[in-house]
Amino acid sequence: MNGVRARAEDGVYDVAVIGYGPTGVTAANLLGALGLRVVVLERDAEIFTRARAISTDEEVVRIWQRVGLAERLKLDMLPERPVDFVDARGRAFLTAHPTPRGHGHPPQMFIYQPALERVLRDGVDRYPNVEILLRHECLRVQQGPDSVELTVLATADDSVRRLRASYVIAADGGSSLTRAQLNVGYEGRTYEDRWVVIDTEMLKPWPDHDRLRFRCDPARPAVDCPTPLGHHRWEFPILPGDDERRLTSDDAVYELVSRYGIGRDNVKVLRATVYSHHVRFAARFRVGRVFLAGDAAHAMPPWIGQGMAAGVRDAANLCWKLAAVLRGELPDTALDSYEAERKPHVKEVTRRAVFVGRIITERRPAAARLRDAVLRPLNRIRGFGKWLQDSNWIPVAHYADGLQARPRTKASGHQLPQPWVTGQDGERVRLDDALGGRWLLLHAGSPTPQPAWERLGVTSLTVTPAGSRPAEGTLVDSDGVLLPWLTEHRAATLALRPDAYVYAAARAGAQLPPPPAGFTLTPCTTASTTQ
Repeated sequence: MNGVRARAEDGVYDVAVIGYGPTGVTAANLLGALGLRVVVLERDAEIFTRARAISTDEEVVRIWQRVGLAERLKLDMLPERPVDFVDARGRAFLTAHPTPRGHGHPPQMFIYQPALERVLRDGVDRYPNVEILLRHECLRVQQGPDSVELTVLATADDSVRRLRASYVIAADGGSSLTRAQLNVGYEGRTYEDRWVVIDTEMLKPWPDHDRLRFRCDPARPAVDCPTPLGHHRWEFPILPGDDERRLTSDDAVYELVSRYGIGRDNVKVLRATVYSHHVRFAARFRVGRVFLAGDAAHAMPPWIGQGMAAGVRDAANLCWKLAAVLRGELPDTALDSYEAERKPHVKEVTRRAVFVGRIITERRPAAARLRDAVLRPLNRIRGFGKWLQDSNWIPVAHYADGLQARPRTKASGHQLPQPWVTGQDGERVRLDDALGGRWLLLHAGSPTPQPAWERLGVTSLTVTPAGSRPAEGTLVDSDGVLLPWLTEHRAATLALRPDAYVYAAARAGAQLPPPPAGFTLTPCTTASTTQ
């Protein structure tokens, strides 16, 4: 598809997205649903066939829920598999189960990335306001005072064209040409160990094939991971003396997996690829009208499955803000909050990924024995695995800075959990579907008038207890989650952003801080997501 159906006659767009991987395709869906005129530039003709990411989490699926794709995507996922850390003899010394964070979907799901990207791309096809240009490479971005000019090469015929967009999202990967053109540093380190990643088709299942195991053998650690749609993934480090080219051959792969009782009758090797682990962050996520997202902005090791998820969060954080600025609802300066919110969060997630990687890849035999000896008895303590996972490698959705009111409160910067609620029409829906992706005042108990917000046309909803009768302007807390959350966070009134993060909070009878400077509301044009 070359996007003829949506081509802008004047070559001018609201947003240009460079790169059509998970970050870019998520941005295209979000921007398309928001009614913006979008062009996507992707140098490849097809979806990348190698399954790079292998898992995602409930917060990311909640983002895809915004564009009506969550349930379809979950059909191709494996949810809630336990995680075992096993020693050199295959005995578990630590077992963890994914901890729900209240986003309304399974806390962890294994994915097959090519299939996931196909569903997301099919989702973009719903939006005639989004133009997709495959086999088109962005050679240059040149910023002006009101827009960005993009010089684009069509590789099919080597023709060059120029497009113009008000803003650009560069989601063109770790080797981002856009980032290089902007002279933005990509700081961090590349780990010495290189890893061979093996994707297979499962021919005959074996015991516990659907459990994720981190095989913490100091002789050769490994990742042994189920993936859906009849696939399985292994990852092994390349050790000193290994022949890297041979290690990607089928014979070498079968030698590696044979230690776990896996033979040629169990799996068919689809591909084996060598890659390195990186920890890197772009010095800036924003340069004028260009925003770096996904791997173009940051790279992390794969140990907690958050690399792709971080890029999807980038898109979710940025896209509604771009729409608000383009509609005149917020000033351009609001876009500075993208880096202020995302960079600290992704750095914390990366720190946790490095921590888990150290547990898995410990190569010193004495240290590995000590690790196993200490963690095995602790693992028998009820709740220890949950505590370790919560405190060290599962990130909580929270922004300490960015687009939120001052003074901050206990609720500020937190995303509201997403239970099932009953709307005023009596229909039971997930919370975000009831909120509708808009600025909103949410009250517990009798609403306190908020004239600074209400005169701008911000809608108010009152949360009523489970069992209440649905009524105009109410949400029934059917699962009994929202009202306790508000009590815990000492809030009787919330000002919610369109992404369900708390902009401001106030106690009973108190006034909220005023809306953001320059804030106004305009009628929202939302494209259909009917499939």
